[in-house]
Amino acid sequence: MAVARAYAVALVGVDGHVVEVEADLALGLPGTVLTGLADTALKESRDRVRSAVVNSGQPWPSKRLTLALSPAWLPKRGSHFDLALAAAVLAASGVVPADAVAGRLLLGELGLDGQVRPVRGVLPMVLTAVRAGLTRVVVPAEAAAEASLVPGVAVDAVRSLGGLVALLRGEPWEEPPAPPADPPAERALPDLVDVAGQTGGRTAVEVAAAGGHHLLLLGPPGSGKTMLAERLPGLLPPLTRAQALEVTAVHSVAGALPEGQPLVDRAPFQDPHHTSSTVAMVGGGSGVARPGAASLAHRGVLFLDEAPEFDARVLDALRQPLESGRLAVRRVGGTAVYPARFTLVLAANPCPCARDEGSCACRPEERRRYLARLSGPLLDRVDMHVVVPRVTRAELLAEGGAGESSAVVAARVAEARERAARRYAGTPWRVTGEVPGVDLLRRWPLPRDVTAGAEHALDVGALTARGYAKVVRLAWTLADLHGRDRPDRGLVGLALGWRVGARLAAAA
Repeated sequence: MAVARAYAVALVGVDGHVVEVEADLALGLPGTVLTGLADTALKESRDRVRSAVVNSGQPWPSKRLTLALSPAWLPKRGSHFDLALAAAVLAASGVVPADAVAGRLLLGELGLDGQVRPVRGVLPMVLTAVRAGLTRVVVPAEAAAEASLVPGVAVDAVRSLGGLVALLRGEPWEEPPAPPADPPAERALPDLVDVAGQTGGRTAVEVAAAGGHHLLLLGPPGSGKTMLAERLPGLLPPLTRAQALEVTAVHSVAGALPEGQPLVDRAPFQDPHHTSSTVAMVGGGSGVARPGAASLAHRGVLFLDEAPEFDARVLDALRQPLESGRLAVRRVGGTAVYPARFTLVLAANPCPCARDEGSCACRPEERRRYLARLSGPLLDRVDMHVVVPRVTRAELLAEGGAGESSAVVAARVAEARERAARRYAGTPWRVTGEVPGVDLLRRWPLPRDVTAGAEHALDVGALTARGYAKVVRLAWTLADLHGRDRPDRGLVGLALGWRVGARLAAAA
């Protein structure tokens, strides 16, 4: 009897569990048994692995073969176990040294001809392995750059099972060269200088970028709402190394990594269509849920154009991540938890017909009913409600009257974020939009004469308790942008206007 072990990883969301892959050869009728709560793709790996081994010129054992995946209680899904299963079989049959397989993480799908194919989720699986003490990994050649992002790990890349055999034996092996790949083209981000007029809208996206505040843009078609939202990512600072690994892990699990770009180091931008389902927005699918647009926008911007046209259930599903910065999607196959701390930008027309104010035939109740598709609990979680007026001919055709570029505004945003980070040093927060309202009001209180206007709005019902906290948050971000130590009454008043102004205008 011969037993060999290899290692793989089972992913649930972006959280992984190291799986021990055991191969046991015993006397008896030839056959293969796979145990350990395997899904359909994994059960089919028995035939894939056998064909790959034989077609790579290696013998398949003529004994009873038992393949066990431990821990047995953990569901395992996906074809990325193929390489570990093949290595365990080859080690059990003596084709490769068992000690060369032990202690290695092996990830990859096998083709019937023995070719090793790329798989999703390499980065979070390698991170899991390193945390468990496995520092040697074997991955498909296409995933080598992604796996190498993890510090302290030795990465071996193979293109075929024959290459893996040579690697484990310590023999030289010349892999077939990869086809030449064109370097990814640098994609220029849209510049804020292209936006005509809209002084208020430009200031709103600057504040949203500086403090991580959610934003509703309310205005007629052609006023520049989409242009403003698309330029918000260009105002955000580059992701830190830790943030980039977080974002890349989500994109890797979703299979959404840009070709030739193993690390996502810029704030992502997601703009799902208004016909998107709840699954497409927050994640789901059969088995363990896949990430949706909300998680793919982690550390970036989620833009919902024509927001009232989205299904109400899709919009209300965003209420959880807006508060917690994470999404827990429960399915029969398990609970997948994905990070989802994004800046939400909603854009809406003031009425169903979306015509000029002079030619609009919508009755006031129709206008209210249209905007009521954005539920009160959702809007209460959106910090700024900003009216974006129609662009005038003079603003559109003005020469030399362009506003500031994204680079200039981004520099101010970076300075404001640095001030906020110094204030929140020693806490889990780095921008004001992340600070819970209770903590902000208790640890950084403002004088009553400064917040008098917001308190009056709270007394008369124009603000909820959550809305009051958001007004104070906005005031702190404005103070950071103006280089002040704390907000004054004028900044609180400006923040209050952004909170209630668009709502009053829509009701008119």
